Amino acid sequence: MGKLNDKVAIITGGSGGIGEAAAKRYLAEGAKVVLVDLDSEALAAVAARLGGGVAVYAGDITTPEANAAMVALATERFGGVDVFLANAGIEGTVAPLSTQSVEVFDRVMAVNVRGVWLGLQAVFPAMAKRGGGSVIITSSVAGIGGTAGLSPYVTSKHAVIGMMRCAALEGAADRIRVNTVNPSPVETRMMRSLEDGMMPGDGQAAHATIAAGIPLGEYAQPADIANMMCFLASDEARFMTGGVYMVDGGISAK
Repeated sequence: MGKLNDKVAIITGGSGGIGEAAAKRYLAEGAKVVLVDLDSEALAAVAARLGGGVAVYAGDITTPEANAAMVALATERFGGVDVFLANAGIEGTVAPLSTQSVEVFDRVMAVNVRGVWLGLQAVFPAMAKRGGGSVIITSSVAGIGGTAGLSPYVTSKHAVIGMMRCAALEGAADRIRVNTVNPSPVETRMMRSLEDGMMPGDGQAAHATIAAGIPLGEYAQPADIANMMCFLASDEARFMTGGVYMVDGGISAK
């Protein structure tokens, strides 16, 4: 018996490194998965690698319509929604607060915050019909501290922790659990972008500098984050809600 047998999961940011790793783990534990992303070609490639038990929806999660559509797809294809991994996120640009553009700030907040809020609105009624569920929101170590040059991203990752706490209290009556997972730097495309932004032309040096600041001395792998996301999705975490779960190699201990 898998930990997620008979569960239906929606994963946003499904074509990214963490999204794909979580989908792979969820499928291995018996779940059916709906992958959601803006990039239809990348989604199709991930679905092909994962094999059966996957449906895909290409849409913009900053709109109510896309969030309603992903829930409708999960319901039509698999019967409902038990797990919502609100994982879609963008990094924005690396720049001092005084020179960050309003357009970048608004886009980061739209994807990283409004997209999560709209997802919660869409999945809560569907989960209540199933007798409860688990929502996992991808925050970050940036959600509990500051990083110079990343004010839009850091702001967004703090914001979803507050949102999670409200949602955990509101969802409790319907046995809907809501938590955040807060990764350290992970070996994904996003970190390549940030490394290049921090040290233009020498991303490898940025990688080495960042890794040296992590007590365990290395970046996380996407599977490391997916392991926590799988646990929180499972019934083993039935009494865990309103929590901030660090998967950060010891960064938050400093």
